[in-house]
Formats: sequence, C-alpha cells, structure tokens
Amino acid sequence: MLFAVRSAAALHRLLDLLPVFDGDARVRCRFTLVPGSAFDADALSAVASAGARCLPWPEALARRHDLILTASPKGELTALCGPKVLLPHGAGFNKALADEGSPHLPSGLDPAFLLTGDARPIADLHALAHPDQVTRLASHCPPAGATALVAGDPTLDRILLSLDRREAFRTALGTGARRLVVLSSTWGPQSLLARHPDLPARLAARLPYDAYQLALVVHPNEYSRTGSFDLARRLRPALDAGLVLAGPAEEWAALLVAGDTVVTDHGSTALYAAALDRPVVAVCDGGAELVPGSPMARLLAAVPRLDPSGEDATAVLAAPEPPGGPGTRRFAEAAFARPGEALTTLGPELYALLGLAAPARPARPRPLTAVPAAPRTPAAFAVRVRTSGADGAVPGAVTIDRLPPWTERPYHHLAAEYGRAGIREAQSAGLLYRRATGGAAAPDTWHHEHRTAADWLDEALADHPGCRTAAVVLSANRCLVRRTDGGPFAVLIEPHRAGGRLRRTDPAAVLSAVHVHLGSRAGRRTDPGTAPDGPVVCRIDDTPYRVLLTAATDADLRALL
Repeated sequence: MLFAVRSAAALHRLLDLLPVFDGDARVRCRFTLVPGSAFDADALSAVASAGARCLPWPEALARRHDLILTASPKGELTALCGPKVLLPHGAGFNKALADEGSPHLPSGLDPAFLLTGDARPIADLHALAHPDQVTRLASHCPPAGATALVAGDPTLDRILLSLDRREAFRTALGTGARRLVVLSSTWGPQSLLARHPDLPARLAARLPYDAYQLALVVHPNEYSRTGSFDLARRLRPALDAGLVLAGPAEEWAALLVAGDTVVTDHGSTALYAAALDRPVVAVCDGGAELVPGSPMARLLAAVPRLDPSGEDATAVLAAPEPPGGPGTRRFAEAAFARPGEALTTLGPELYALLGLAAPARPARPRPLTAVPAAPRTPAAFAVRVRTSGADGAVPGAVTIDRLPPWTERPYHHLAAEYGRAGIREAQSAGLLYRRATGGAAAPDTWHHEHRTAADWLDEALADHPGCRTAAVVLSANRCLVRRTDGGPFAVLIEPHRAGGRLRRTDPAAVLSAVHVHLGSRAGRRTDPGTAPDGPVVCRIDDTPYRVLLTAATDADLRALL
C-alpha cells in the first residue's frame, strides 16, 4: 500500500486513516513524495521522523501497488500504477485559488485535477465528508462524482474522541482558569498572518496575561514556506509574552479541544472549531478566495468580527456569540456528516480494493496525544492597577492586570523576575522577584554558592536603586517580601474556591498587589517583627484572592536560593 504525499498537511490527513490497518501483518505501508509541490520539504521530513519507509518517486513509478492513498489530486498521480483512493483534505470546498487550475472553481472540484487525459476519474474511490460535497462534486465533475462516497472525516473523529481530554490538555498548556483564545491562520496572501502579521502581539498587549492565554495555529503549508526558525523570529514579541505556538501536526486539534474561543480567517480550522460548538470570531474573510455560499462563508458571515488593531479585543472575546443566537455547530453540520463513522465506513471499502477480507475488529480512531509545550511565564510585566476602598467586608481590594512591558497602555509599575528579565527591565522594575529553587539538595549543587532568601532581598534592594519591593516566591501560596521602608514580611495567598474547585494564580501577580498595598503605606515605617495591618484582597480576572501579611518565620528567612 502506497501513501502518495505532496505536503505535510496531506500527510497528516493520511496518517489519521492508519488505524484501519492496525494489527494487520498482510499490509505493508510505503510512502512516496509526489513531485511538484512548493510544500514538499516538510512532508519528506515528517515521513522520515515517523520512521516510515519512503520510496523514491522513480521507484514508486516502476512498481504496481495494491492500493494508493492520497489526500490531494494534484501532481502526476496518474503515472502511479494501482487503484487510488482520494481522501478529504480540509473541511470541504471553501476556497478558490487563483494561481492554479481553473481559478473560478473551488479547490478540490476542478476537473483539471480530478480527471485523466481521457476524461476518466483519477480515483477509484473519492471519500468525502458530507452529502452536499458529493452533490457539488457531481455538478462540477460528473465522472468523479460517480466514484464518491460519504464517509465522514477521520480527523474530526479523532477530535471528537478526545473531548474528554480537555482538562488534561489545559493542564499541559498551563491554562488554568484563563480563557484560551486560539488564533488560526491558513496559508496564502489572504491568511490571518499575511493580512495582519502583528495581530498576535497586538492581542498580547491588550489582553491581561492572567485572564487570557493566547495560542496560534499555523497551516502546515505556511510552516513549510516560512520555516519554523523564521516563523518564531516573526512571532518573537508574542512568544515572549506567552503565546503558545502549535506544531504543524495534530497539536492544532488539541488546542481546539482545550480552547474557549477561536479567532480565524477562512481556513478549515474554523469549521472544526464549529463542530465542537466553540465560539468563533472572524478577523478576515479570505477575500476572493472564499467561495460564496460555502459552509465557511456562512460561518464567517454570522460570527462577530474582531478589529485587527485589537482595540475591541476584550469586549468581543468576552461575548463572541450574537445576542440570543445559537452556537456555531450548525455551520459545521453543513460540512461534516456521519461523525464517528469514518474509519468503520472506509475500512471495508479499502480492504475490498486490496482484495483482502477486512479484520473482524472494527477500526477505531486514535485519540489526540500531542499538545504544544506550555510556554514559560514571561520574565517581565507592565502591571496595571485598580484599587477600591472595599471589597465586600474586606477593605483594600487591588485589581491587577499584567501586560507585556512593551504595551502602549499606561501602567502602574514594572515587575521583573530576577535572573530572567533583561538588565534594563530589572533596573527599571518597581517590583523585583525571584522564585526559590530548593537549595543544595542535589550533588550537582554541592560546589555552588547559595544565598538565603533574606540575604537576597537585601542585595536586590541595594543593587537596584529603582526597586521599591523585592520578593521571593517560596511556594505556590507563600512568599517573602521586603520593602525599602519596612519588612521582611511573609505573604500567605489563600486559594479561591469556586464550583467545588480550588483556583490558584501566579504568586508573582499577587506580589504586585502587595507591592501596591505596601506602597500606599509609604512613610509609615514598620518594625521588622510587626506585620502590616489587615489582609489584602487581590483581584485577578475578577477572581478575589485573600492575602495575609504576617511576620516572616526563620524558615522563610533561611530558605536557600
């Protein structure tokens, strides 16, 4: 059996079909790279990284294959000998590309690619995801329509099977209680990144870090065209601000499972998000590439739009659905049919073409496993502050919003993590903090020098004249803090209980509230053994955390860094 691949995107689609043949020693899989694609380099590297056997194109041409599977009708497929199956590539026929084939026809429905020179279909079986797709195929290319089968979508089936992993994915991403906003960019001149390349950074500068987590899905073709090195360079400001960047394989699907809202162009990811009934927000509509009347066109016409400047980001993302309107799933129902049935539908058809009896065990899709790595917390923040006279019965509520230090919005102070932030940020920080590492426990630290938390606080304030508060994060709920005019104090952070769960936040965010609270008491020097009066309520993303300031213990002061 030969997998004929033109791009990484097509390869990933084909790999979703593999469970049909799991456990069957009668079937041998080989891959070949169909020449002529501008996106073939990453496809070859993906095949190699999977450990699969790849046949050079001349060798693939010289053999007869019992079955040829492909997810793209383009290239010299007719030169390959053997029955061919054409599988879904994307979520239907929503794009028309001006630089190939018949530009007025939707991509995937062009007879120039679907028929041989003597007007016969290139595929013996054309698998599609929805009856409407069969109807459109038969209208544009009747011979190909005669080979079509409504099988559903193997990729969607994997996503649906993985919905119960949402909490695990969010934990792996470090999302917590934040709202995960997934930006989705297809490839080409009408894509989100082509039209608005600075949108990820603009949103990072507008959306508070402790309320929103941003992630970006980039089409594999764009990965291939740009390269991961240059893509990361272009996105560096947003990545440094905490943006999650999905890899070009299945990580995008895990983000849809984990996500809360999808900001999109006209790429297929939006319809997969709609199949999960995720709120969708449009930022660009694909221009002339978008096929009028297609499921994607209907989706983008109905959902809210985001100003690319990011000025309205908080308001739009907080209420992304039309008032009183239904969710987005209804648009996906026009693109996907037979959910959960793709492999059981295709399996018997593929084995019939192979001339083999299908295994008795039904094929089941594999759940998603690959999740993007959680990014490190940014090393510095511009901290916006709002204070109130009271929070219920507790006075002194401080609301904290943390943004990148290069934000254009006004802010109260700069908070920087010692040892990770740049020297300019550390010297400019009103709050300088570090995170305890646990001290000299492992043999590889025996010949290192260590400082106690108390010693470091003194050194930090002495070495950074602009700093007013220095702090050490000792654990998830305990910190040690010293001001230039008092302390040290222990900071105890109580978790917030909501819906039967305990919610925690980054202690460094709470330290900014403590910094503000202690600053409001400037001029009233405090004896080192005396704690400030009263608790502090720190509000982060409208969640209140009660914070107690107490006298520091010997254990706090002697903690090794």
